[in-house]
Amino acid sequence: MSIPPHVFDQTVAQLFAPIVPFLKTDEVSEIMINGHDEIYVEKDGRLYLTGSTFASQHALMSALRNLSQFVGRELNQRQPIMEARLPDGSRVEAIIPPASPGGPVVSIRRFRQKQLTLSRLVELGAISQATSDLLRSVIARRDNVIVAGGSGSGKTSLLNALASLAPVGERIVVIEDSIELQVALPHVVQLEAQPADIRGRGGVSIRELFTATLRMRPDRIVIGEIRGGEALDLIQAMTSGHRGCLSTVHATFPIDTLTRLETMALMSDVDVPLPVLRAQIASAIDIVVQVSRQPDGSRCVTHVSEVLGHDREDGYRICHLFERYTESGVGA
Repeated sequence: MSIPPHVFDQTVAQLFAPIVPFLKTDEVSEIMINGHDEIYVEKDGRLYLTGSTFASQHALMSALRNLSQFVGRELNQRQPIMEARLPDGSRVEAIIPPASPGGPVVSIRRFRQKQLTLSRLVELGAISQATSDLLRSVIARRDNVIVAGGSGSGKTSLLNALASLAPVGERIVVIEDSIELQVALPHVVQLEAQPADIRGRGGVSIRELFTATLRMRPDRIVIGEIRGGEALDLIQAMTSGHRGCLSTVHATFPIDTLTRLETMALMSDVDVPLPVLRAQIASAIDIVVQVSRQPDGSRCVTHVSEVLGHDREDGYRICHLFERYTESGVGA
């Protein structure tokens, strides 16, 4: 549940006054509150300690409780973790004592009003023009693509840029835990998972939304992030003829992406023999695009890898169509 903008401006925003300036600029990609007197922001991939503070821990707790009231989420000692979304789409994750003994901890992932395109990523040096052309061809031939990387590496931004390359006449269904993607196409259906209420009612999972999506005539399915058993559903949909699917996974290298998909698929309630599962993954995934955040804070594509298959002796067979190296010669 999100907060109506006018309600936020008139009530909640006043309690969050110390961080409101950071919520009004696209230069800040994340706001990190480590207790009432320590606020960091991320700009261009680097962290900066600000001079802003809340008056006291009580003031910060009051702001968080007010926010929880407006989004209809419980926040107390029995339920010390809260997820919420601000009117501009920014995602809030808050943890309070006793789960955070030193005081409330809050992270706010800013929602970009202007989404990045492949052309803009070329300008920023995140990808080369040749790599951009390669990715455009991957989307044009309706390959199934997984964008992989660590936290804050730019997976979602790249996923959005890739999904926006689909032909204008296609119907794109986007499934997310929390809406972040802004696919720049005319026929886009956005679906959002919902947590259960305090009585365990009303929850809607990514897996449930994915199952429903298969009956909604999608040309392409975009899942914001694969985190669990929905991995098996997506893999089986890909192998049964759904082309052009895109999603993201937390993984460090292309081979790790495939083994992570194995692990998450095994979390489903369907018992699939591991050799069969590996064969399905190798058949389903065409391309892995690896992204990384560099030591200077910049994000870049480090690999575009084609999945060629799987065999019992050598495991997954991968061909790196593009591979970027750091100055040390080690793949970034």
